[in-house]
Amino acid sequence: MEFSYLSTIIFLPAVGAIIIAFVPNLTQRLIRYLAALFTLVPLALSIFLFLVFDRSMGLAGAVQFEEKLAWIGAINANYHLGVDGLSLPLVILMALLGFLVVLISWKIDLRLREYFAWLLLLETSILGVFCALDLLLFFLFWEIEIIPMFFLISIWGSGRKEYSAMKYVVYTLLGSAMMLAGILSLYFTTGSLSMVDIAQAGIGSYTAVIPLAAIFFLLFTGFAVKLPVFPLHNWLPDAHTDAPTAVSVVLAGALLKMGGYGMIRLCVTIFPDIARTYAPLLVALAVVSVLYGAAVTLRQKDIKRMIAYSSISHMGYVLLGIFALSQVSLVGASLQMFSHGFITGLLFAMAGLVIHNTGERDLAKFGGLVRQMPVIAVVFSVAGLAALGLPTTSGFAAEFLVFVGSFSSTAVAGIQVYTILAVLGIVITVGYILWMLQRVFYGPALEKFNGTRDADTLEKVTIFTFVAVIMLVGIYPAILTDIIKTGIVPVMSLLGG
Repeated sequence: MEFSYLSTIIFLPAVGAIIIAFVPNLTQRLIRYLAALFTLVPLALSIFLFLVFDRSMGLAGAVQFEEKLAWIGAINANYHLGVDGLSLPLVILMALLGFLVVLISWKIDLRLREYFAWLLLLETSILGVFCALDLLLFFLFWEIEIIPMFFLISIWGSGRKEYSAMKYVVYTLLGSAMMLAGILSLYFTTGSLSMVDIAQAGIGSYTAVIPLAAIFFLLFTGFAVKLPVFPLHNWLPDAHTDAPTAVSVVLAGALLKMGGYGMIRLCVTIFPDIARTYAPLLVALAVVSVLYGAAVTLRQKDIKRMIAYSSISHMGYVLLGIFALSQVSLVGASLQMFSHGFITGLLFAMAGLVIHNTGERDLAKFGGLVRQMPVIAVVFSVAGLAALGLPTTSGFAAEFLVFVGSFSSTAVAGIQVYTILAVLGIVITVGYILWMLQRVFYGPALEKFNGTRDADTLEKVTIFTFVAVIMLVGIYPAILTDIIKTGIVPVMSLLGG
């Protein structure tokens, strides 16, 4: 019997969560090591799958490492897992972030058992979303994530943590309700819950229960809340600002990507004609998200809130790349999801270090910290330069593909104007990134920060890992684009491109 790689990757963190939560007499030291072990093994397995993944275009779109078992026969639901070129990079993203956030959380001492149990359960739910090929299974994993996020923000957060946690739940449940309505409509239309079967048969071959455009927008709304897309973004700044550092890293790094992944996997793949029809509207919405997010970022005074609003802008590039509907733009959007995960994850990790070491988060109260924390200053600067798309970083590679693919797309009339407007977002990004770095690290040194410590050894290992991935993908993007392309080619065939 073939080894169940994906089930092991998905559920090992959950097993670790159960052990940490219920096995008595575990020391705090052992709890930390168990959390590291139960995230390191899935990371090792996901890297193994990445190395043995068949990249040949002859298998483009083929699901690899597939697992399928009968689950609920009455509705033809299956426990169906698999990855292709679209989902495997996101599995790698979450597996690596899952291990790194355990290291970021090493100094947490408040209710340690609960904290790591919820953190590991969160990893399981997000990994499950990226691997599920059955719509019901996909939805269950999508919903499970809400529970650990609520407790992690409301207990270990700061500021208005209960308000922010509840706001996150309300927005997410609203989006989930819309998505569930879309999934049920899709099931009653096709009689199937298999993403693969529905896409292969073509939605046009079924008699629709409700208009296909309505099903498309029900699903899209659920994904748009998570991405997030303006005007459904309002939960994000509060959740990011008040969440503990590790949770902000997961939230920005992997959880937002569930929205972009869902749009490609379901909205574009299953409804190619609807996607093409409404692409002009959604591309315009992407440009609004880019420019609105960038403009509002300029007005922020809290360092974490500033990074949070920048995520709205940068995820707008994902929406632009998806609904430009060209092969290059879709590859760019997928790469942007991976790249943004590490760049913004690193930005939040660095912001957390600065806040923890100085006790400040108001940008107006910083200054001259490069003298006290040179390592943090350098790595924070690298993350900032990657966010504004400096060549040799993953941010440049991803945004370049999105812009080139969008500008040359034939799917949307006037796409060149939309693309040029989106590029203006980078100009604003340069402004707020350089302004933030100048306010925090440069200028006159402040006496109150004398003796402030720099990153310790464990923190250096963690942040340098982020930097290594950002630079590797920036210098050699083909390490990911060759795989992503195998997942995008069949989508283009459905779009007629």
